[in-house]
Amino acid sequence: MKPVECPYEIMLLNSQQLIIPKDYQRRLRPNRVDAIVSDFDERIANEPKVSCRNGRYYVFDGQHTIDARVAKNGGRPLSIRCKVYYGMTESDEALLFAKQTGASARLTPGEKIRANIFGGEEVEMWFLRVNESLGLTLDYDQKQGYKRIACIKTAFEEFQTIGEDKYKEALGLLLAAWNGDPDSLWAANVRGMCRFVALYHGEYNPKRMVTQLRKVDPLTIYREGRAIGSSLTGHKKYLYQVYRIYNGNSKKYALPLKF
Repeated sequence: MKPVECPYEIMLLNSQQLIIPKDYQRRLRPNRVDAIVSDFDERIANEPKVSCRNGRYYVFDGQHTIDARVAKNGGRPLSIRCKVYYGMTESDEALLFAKQTGASARLTPGEKIRANIFGGEEVEMWFLRVNESLGLTLDYDQKQGYKRIACIKTAFEEFQTIGEDKYKEALGLLLAAWNGDPDSLWAANVRGMCRFVALYHGEYNPKRMVTQLRKVDPLTIYREGRAIGSSLTGHKKYLYQVYRIYNGNSKKYALPLKF
């Protein structure tokens, strides 16, 4: 989905008129505001981008510079030069928010995916539904609780790489073994298990995998993978740990090394 082309004009708006949409916007980062304030120069600052919708003004780019301007004004409201768009829907705003590429507006993977979901992007919405079907929550704000996917970028990349069925199988194994423990859903575990399932699909025994995983701490894949050094690179160091845990000391059930 792509936002439609919308007319805009430059307007002076009072900071109190500007609304920050909570459904797709990032949380305000005070340290970011402080950094902007310390080096702020109105002569070169960008105008906040605002959508005029139903007679109200919604900010989809520039909330931190707005707060910086207010802070520079002693915390008092002030008039701000804004780029105001007309004819946009909430979805259009969210998709434009997700497309921000400037250094001052760089989004985390979670923020970008949340905005794209709100904007109706099909792949991101599909990814959300698949995780929800597993009882998992996308952890946009990095709260890292039980059954929360904090490594959103890694999970989304694996979902796109190995497909829905294998992704659900891989995440289902992690959930069955460790019941959604936050340590079990680190990027190393998600990456390693997804690649293992993709490589050994139809060859391994899921029940054995769950039994073997339960014998070790959820951080084992990450710790042992990091300790390998340069002998294996990228996802292979974590794939190898999953492979090693699955095989254990068994000769009967051991899988051949294929990578």
